Amino acid sequence: MLKLSERKLIAYANPSSPIAEQFKTLRAGIHFSSVDHKYKTILITSTEPESGKSTVSANLAVVYAQHGQKTLLIDADMRKPTGHLTFGIRSNIGLSNLLASSDLAAAEVCSQTAIENLDILTSGTLPPNPNELLASKKMGQILEELASCYDQIIIDTPPILASSDALVLTSYVNGVILVLRSDKTLKDRAKIAVEQLRNTHVHIIGTVLNCVKNDSDNYYYYYQ
Repeated sequence: MLKLSERKLIAYANPSSPIAEQFKTLRAGIHFSSVDHKYKTILITSTEPESGKSTVSANLAVVYAQHGQKTLLIDADMRKPTGHLTFGIRSNIGLSNLLASSDLAAAEVCSQTAIENLDILTSGTLPPNPNELLASKKMGQILEELASCYDQIIIDTPPILASSDALVLTSYVNGVILVLRSDKTLKDRAKIAVEQLRNTHVHIIGTVLNCVKNDSDNYYYYYQ
């Protein structure tokens, strides 16, 4: 097994840190907003690349697992996958292979991570037609099957303004979280992304504003 990336998995490497506390707060916020909507399958996307949506996806999955929930992280970004690198898992067989084959079972392709209660379904072999695979009926069947095996599923998808991959998955999930980067995302682009999500009628749980610079003294209490 490859080495797990503790730098990206701050919620695992330093669970008492201010940043890890923010991921726990995010998990709690999702829980308290799920009175009318059960968010068992959550899609994470962003407006543009390098907004940190994969890091948010991975750490949110970690805090769900730490909370005692059997959690699965699906790397559905078959254009620029990172999940296998973050968790030190080989990605020779993953989601793309599962979607393209009739001989593989979903449970066989999911891999255990070094973190208790957390499994990952890597992206697999990079396909020439990721959008078609993700939009297939088989994708819906796979998610339905996996939902019966896990308490929580987090799906990392490509940026919404870079491809329509995230949009075609919205009919299979319970809700969406949009990651914005404070020093990069333009307000107009954020509005376009939200409008595109609304057109699919998926429930937008909320947004995560990433890379916000704060005075470290503000986090003194949590850090202690």
